[in-house]
Amino acid sequence: MILKIIALTRCLSFLMLMLSIYSLLPAEASAQNGKITNPIIPGYFADPTIIKDKGVFYIYATIDPWGSNELGVFTTKDFVKFDRQHINWPTKKACTSPTSGDAMVWAPCVVKGRDNKFYMYVAVGSEIWAGVSDKPLGPWRNLKDDNSPLIKHTDFPLVHNIDPECFVDEDGQAYLYWGSGYNWINGHCMAVKLKADMKTFDGTPVDVTTPHYFEAPLMRKWNNKYYLMFSSGKATNATYCVGYAVSASPLGPFTEPANWKILQSSADSTVIGPGHHTVFRENGQDYILYHRIFPQKEAYVLRQLCVDSLNFDKSGHILEVSTRGVARFVK
Repeated sequence: MILKIIALTRCLSFLMLMLSIYSLLPAEASAQNGKITNPIIPGYFADPTIIKDKGVFYIYATIDPWGSNELGVFTTKDFVKFDRQHINWPTKKACTSPTSGDAMVWAPCVVKGRDNKFYMYVAVGSEIWAGVSDKPLGPWRNLKDDNSPLIKHTDFPLVHNIDPECFVDEDGQAYLYWGSGYNWINGHCMAVKLKADMKTFDGTPVDVTTPHYFEAPLMRKWNNKYYLMFSSGKATNATYCVGYAVSASPLGPFTEPANWKILQSSADSTVIGPGHHTVFRENGQDYILYHRIFPQKEAYVLRQLCVDSLNFDKSGHILEVSTRGVARFVK
């Protein structure tokens, strides 16, 4: 019996060692047999946004659990090898105002403006902050000269002012979307046109919430229609999922199709709570970059970044996302 216990102990020790080594492997390990498998990056990150500039992808994300003093930032040319980067802004210290809440740095959105500058919209302290830079890795600075938030915690009392999304239309016109709910209910999506300075509202924000919307708005345009994508459910469990609605206008009204849910937890629990995504195009194919929950027993949630293809039927409906990974972008 003692020998069996010793053998079992050695086996468990070896298993723990292998798991530790695996957790330290570089991101190249996610590419197998010509495919990019999920998760794409070791570690725990959420709420990704992505841009591509001069052949390099830049991914900005929340650091789990529940944010940090800064963002997690990665660069890659092929979604196989990733390099961790550091940017000077936003930080919890730099983005704290008299009206700020306790929440850390969450949920960035980065876009390139018509002036070729880079603009970031990010939630810190349950407020929306806006930044600008000449380069994707900075230096970044607050877009407002007085270093105040673009949207205060106290603005729009029924809206949890997080999860900003900036959409730049084909004509260069920019729009800002944001909003969630409190206590995992009553999510609101606000939308407004932005003036050329990318910080001044051109009109009064409107509520474009759809029946299943809770948070994490994402706007994209396909075939002259505007697709408001969003997350529904509770971000800490398997109810979290991705849905969408469609409109002829970037400011709605938006209508959800019958099959509005396009990315959800899998029946075998290999994918749990996928959501808060972004979408990008490479080589004529659309891809969805999102997070999923890493199952563990602690009180907090940990999430991992994943990528899969996004496809449509002939009528323009988004098809349910396969979560099996994708072929490598760069051969």
